[in-house]
Amino acid sequence: MNQAVHRIVVMGAGHIGAMITELLIASGDYEVTLIDQSLTALQAIPARERLRTEARSVTDSVGLTQAMRGHYAVISAVPYSLTHHVARAAQAAGIHYLDLTEDVATTQAVSALAPHASHALIPQCGLAPGFISIVGMDLARRFEKIDALRLRVGALPEFPSNALGYNLTWSTAGVINEYCQPCDAIVQGKQVSVPPLEELEHFALDGVQYEAFNTSGGLGTLCESLAGRVRNLNYRTIRYPGHRDAMKLLLQDLRLAERPELLTEVLEYAIPGTPQDMVVIFATATGIRNGRVWQESYANTIYPQVIAGREWTAIQTTTACAVCAVLDLLVAGKVPAKGFVRQEDIELSAFLENRFGRAYATRTIASAPLSLKATP
Repeated sequence: MNQAVHRIVVMGAGHIGAMITELLIASGDYEVTLIDQSLTALQAIPARERLRTEARSVTDSVGLTQAMRGHYAVISAVPYSLTHHVARAAQAAGIHYLDLTEDVATTQAVSALAPHASHALIPQCGLAPGFISIVGMDLARRFEKIDALRLRVGALPEFPSNALGYNLTWSTAGVINEYCQPCDAIVQGKQVSVPPLEELEHFALDGVQYEAFNTSGGLGTLCESLAGRVRNLNYRTIRYPGHRDAMKLLLQDLRLAERPELLTEVLEYAIPGTPQDMVVIFATATGIRNGRVWQESYANTIYPQVIAGREWTAIQTTTACAVCAVLDLLVAGKVPAKGFVRQEDIELSAFLENRFGRAYATRTIASAPLSLKATP
């Protein structure tokens, strides 16, 4: 990018925060202040030029605001239950704010700050919500009238080997939250709330059998953006067959939805992580185009990739590259620089042409390293 170096705060030194930090520094266009309450987590991050680290609690509002001053933007990669602290500190510091949250209540809290914001507030900059919202709106724009828009996303192990058909590749608490909270949808033209883990469906993609079911948060703000324009809109999470029934047993029949901390402990004790994952994205729109009934779909499967000299998992890649792409577009003036910004306000073509967004274009496993030096 032909621009001055921008100073960015990254909140959270976990798997996603670490990759965001690596990508931004490797691009040559950003300096990063990485903040985490865990000194151990920060010490695990390799020292880099243009990187400084700071141990600080996310709940230290005064100290956090002070640490943010003088920066261009902050990216929150902390758990969804904490990210509202980051948003408030960003507003107080007068800098742009981006996050990865899938939690509806958190996004509503960020939206409430917008009337008084001097900079951009851009939540949900990950995969789902995030990229899938950009894809959904791109499909919707191609129709004069939309009958149905169906969005499906799944972060899955490439080689499932347990009864859940699942490995821990994402925040366990975040997954449980998605499985427990009411889900937004549009049904017969009316915006409604539907129960999680319901409306189970089965489909095949590239010869592999999957199931999908309601989960919370994946639509982001699409229901509001497409109100009055689409008759049916829904989001469902993709898993291997049998997963939904097993989770329904745990969450509803055994009532572990009432004890999410216990379920998190059990899953993290028993279910391994894996570097061999994949992200499946499948979106379909049907409606009227040029006076006739038409259907158009977007389908992609993304595997681990080599970026900035390291191989990253598919879920790390899709999440971190998405928020970095949005940051690049913000810097380039291609998204609004003030107030609440919805993911569907971002053009799909601009996203995919971006140096970080191009990670979504490849279908190869551990492909040739993706360059971050090209003009976005």
